[in-house]
Amino acid sequence: MRRTARSAKPRVPLRLRLRRNRGRLLRRLVIAFLLLIAALCTAAVVAYRLTGIPDPHPETVTQSTVFVDDKGSYLGRRGPVDRQEVPLSQVPRYVQDAVIAAENRTFRTDDGVSPRAIARAVLASLTGGEHQGGSTITQQYVKNALLSPEQSLSRKAREALIAIKLDRTRSKDEILAGYLNTVYFGRGSAGIEAAARNYFGVDTRDLTVSQGAALAAIVNIPSYYEKAGSDPEVTATLRARWEWVLDAMATGGSITAKQRAEAAFPAFRFYPPGATEGQRQYMIDVAAQEAADRLGITEDQLARGGYTVRTTFDLALQDATTEAVKDIKSAKGVTLHTAVVGIVPGDGAVRLLYGGSDYARQPFNDAVGGAVEAGTALDPFAKFRLGAPLTVLQKTPAPTPLKLASAYATVAANGMYAAPYTVAKITRDGHQVYTAHPDTRRALEEKDAAMVNAWMSKMYGEALPAVPTAQRAPETVFTAGAGGGITRRTVWSTRLDPQLALTTALFADRPGKKKNSTIPAQLPNDPPPTQSATETTAQIWRLATTGTG
Repeated sequence: MRRTARSAKPRVPLRLRLRRNRGRLLRRLVIAFLLLIAALCTAAVVAYRLTGIPDPHPETVTQSTVFVDDKGSYLGRRGPVDRQEVPLSQVPRYVQDAVIAAENRTFRTDDGVSPRAIARAVLASLTGGEHQGGSTITQQYVKNALLSPEQSLSRKAREALIAIKLDRTRSKDEILAGYLNTVYFGRGSAGIEAAARNYFGVDTRDLTVSQGAALAAIVNIPSYYEKAGSDPEVTATLRARWEWVLDAMATGGSITAKQRAEAAFPAFRFYPPGATEGQRQYMIDVAAQEAADRLGITEDQLARGGYTVRTTFDLALQDATTEAVKDIKSAKGVTLHTAVVGIVPGDGAVRLLYGGSDYARQPFNDAVGGAVEAGTALDPFAKFRLGAPLTVLQKTPAPTPLKLASAYATVAANGMYAAPYTVAKITRDGHQVYTAHPDTRRALEEKDAAMVNAWMSKMYGEALPAVPTAQRAPETVFTAGAGGGITRRTVWSTRLDPQLALTTALFADRPGKKKNSTIPAQLPNDPPPTQSATETTAQIWRLATTGTG
């Protein structure tokens, strides 16, 4: 018993043992911490090297094709996504600065990531909190164009790695251009160019300081702000944010104090679009088919190709015509059709192409595809020898309004036929890829054209007086059609001079005995159809030649 007691060691208290080994434990902890840091750094380096910059999603690089009128006013687009790329050189510097002031004021100096934003996002993911924003422009571009939209910690980490790599391998201008061409602005607009058109009806290069600041403010909540200009509450909220963006620009030196003081809140295009937008699809249909043919591609390839198609149309005249023909009355059980075509004689440019009142109800274009009974409308050409392509006109009892209008334009051009065209120019990425050249040929001898013109004037000029216009010779006025008296089936009304040939056609149909079929019908007699056609043509002529109603 005594021997066992001597061999037992006294137990040292834990506090004393820790005190004795404190230095050793601290060294071990420091080593472990350093090893952890080294492991994390190694993992980060390896992850950085293994992380490649992915290609943009197909939908973020797909572009639509835009159609504009002869003055550059926006008509509409074709394509799955409303987006057209523009080089950064076409984005005014103050527009770039407005977006930077609104979204990421350290963009030009940061490393592509925001540590604070990443920390907030990590904390939110770990705690199940609300998704956190505040990413840099570089991160937003990576998230929108290069990665999936899922919200997870691993995706956020990958986003940061790609953003850092992107910042080190691409210039700030390249990143900003990518961002501006892909970020969503509302109203279906992907990218700055589509947004400039849809909100203000201008190209990006023509944006003002105020407009640029407004678009920069919209990026924050595009689905809400897209109603600006039509919803008073949304407009007021956006105006406050617009003021904030301008103040930030002035503070940062992007604009002067004078520019800030003179900035006025911009006017927005109404949203959603008005009824005339649907009517324009008739024009776009014709121009798209022609543009694809000129480029030797399909219409689907055209729609996805990012082209800008400048048409020959006068949009203001087209919209005014849409309003003018509304006054023509129909009868119960009868569908009244109106087609209006305006062509530049000797050139062939189609200035006006009204093919129907409602594209959604009737996508068929009466102006270019409607076979309309000519009747006496062909009488002026009956006794004269016509050259191609007018030779077939005398054998066609029901020509399309476009073809008959081309024949009248030939008379106005002293017998020179010009093939009608609707596409003046096509550009892509700032380069012109197609330019129209008038296709003309003599189809009627000059003296015969003069005789046709004189005959038309003699027959109908006194009964249908010309519309006085400044600095233009009196036009020839001609009205004809099929049927007579109360059985009038078709009315053609034409006015022409050396600068314009304008033709209006009225015809009607009613349901046939077979399902979904129609048969020709008598035109309404109250008011007389000849009166409706001639008065409508005179009104449109006045709009076309003087710009007044």
